[in-house]
Amino acid sequence: MSTRLLPLLAALGAGALPPAAGPIAGPPAVAGSPTPAQARDSFLLAARSKGSASAPITVFEMSDFQCPYCRRHALETFPELERDYVATGKVRWVFVNFPLTQIHANAAPAAELAMCAAKLGRFWPMHDILFKHQRVWAPLKEPGPFFLSLADSIGLPRGAIQRCVERGETRRLVRADAEGAARSGASSTPTFYIEGGLLPGAAPAPVFRRILDSLYVVKTHARTPAPSKTPARR
Repeated sequence: MSTRLLPLLAALGAGALPPAAGPIAGPPAVAGSPTPAQARDSFLLAARSKGSASAPITVFEMSDFQCPYCRRHALETFPELERDYVATGKVRWVFVNFPLTQIHANAAPAAELAMCAAKLGRFWPMHDILFKHQRVWAPLKEPGPFFLSLADSIGLPRGAIQRCVERGETRRLVRADAEGAARSGASSTPTFYIEGGLLPGAAPAPVFRRILDSLYVVKTHARTPAPSKTPARR
């Protein structure tokens, strides 16, 4: 496993590192019951992941909800990749918040909203609707009311989501995501960490296909046991 992934795993609360060819398993097991913080971080990692935890390939998408290139990936490229690789058990996809706050004033509040939705088990619907309506909320000086209307539209309880956002309950998580992404080598969005390498930019689906197909062959070949040899009869 590349050392570039270590800060990213730490930021995601992954704790003990998995084998290089294995899935990201979340926080390590501890003696007795997990602490509330460990249970929360494990849940939130699962909430913004798609695909089987035993998939041979894991992709970390480091993304900014206000980034137009991230929007293009989310709306145009990812649905195809999800259909052909995530839904088929080949890839586990993990979203990592990387708001570029220097140029995107509303990126961090959007990320905090998405993670509040994750606490309620609705990260991906919020992910989709934030990107879908990005051009509406991105230029707003006060995006909060519009964000709450998005939460209403996907059926989130108004009181719970408003309390989470106003209290900044997910701010630490978003900041930890961003710091881990930066230490892992990402400097722009979107950037994808794919089994030891960084792929920057909103690459088209054919580029992902070449990478994922090649990795899948290598990973599944490595997992396939060699056929046993039958002694020759005399």
